[in-house]
Amino acid sequence: MADFLDEKRREIQARLKELKPLVEEYHKLESAERALAGVGEASPTSAPRARSARASTRAKSNGNGGGRRGRPKGSGQRAQQALELVRSKPGITIPEMAESMGIKQNYLYRVVPDLEKEGMLTKSGRGWHVRQ
Repeated sequence: MADFLDEKRREIQARLKELKPLVEEYHKLESAERALAGVGEASPTSAPRARSARASTRAKSNGNGGGRRGRPKGSGQRAQQALELVRSKPGITIPEMAESMGIKQNYLYRVVPDLEKEGMLTKSGRGWHVRQ
């Protein structure tokens, strides 16, 4: 029974470690949204109105379904974190980056190739290097 509890405790700790960066990013984005809520409104005395994520996405769309959902590509902190890791550890692999950042690898398999397309990184074997 103790082995089972220890295993479950380790699983919970691993999941908490995995989710912590996402929660931090959520809080930063929430603060930024609150700070920007009143910018550009006609009346400075009017209270900012909270918008749902769905309404926000609809507002960005051009009406033909071609609007990109979410934040602009490349505006996330994960790309910058990955770039800094590669600078500090040339030849680092995506699994090593994911472990160091406390996130799943699949996210980095989308982010890192975009950095390569932008000319910031280059791949050599399994490892990544900053493009000189």
